[in-house]
Amino acid sequence: EVRLVETGGGLVQAGGSLRLSCVISGLPFAKYDIGWFRQAPGKDREAVSYISIGDGMRSEYKYYSNSVRGRFTVASDTDKNTMYLQLSSLQPEETAVYYCAASCTVGRSSWCVSKLYDHWGQGKQVTVST
Repeated sequence: EVRLVETGGGLVQAGGSLRLSCVISGLPFAKYDIGWFRQAPGKDREAVSYISIGDGMRSEYKYYSNSVRGRFTVASDTDKNTMYLQLSSLQPEETAVYYCAASCTVGRSSWCVSKLYDHWGQGKQVTVST
């Protein structure tokens, strides 16, 4: 059974930081690409970041949406089968439910297309107060 279990999130003041974790089980970790998305109330799901960690035959790639580049950082710990998203300089408009998702087919050129991801975490609420 494939499982993506997220932890982290919570309440933070504007300008603050949080870290989200996504523990992945039931799939070959190095062969899947991981995307991070967020969805605010009443809005569409938005792609935030992507990581393809590579498996010795391919290089690691990381992408960020324009709105978070320079403030969010994606990372992986292959020993723990865990992906991380560090969120910094958060603003109230970034209040949303944040999701990790896994795909073996999405590819770098389509990383922000949510429907191409096969497996999703349960989502974690991030609330940024003024």
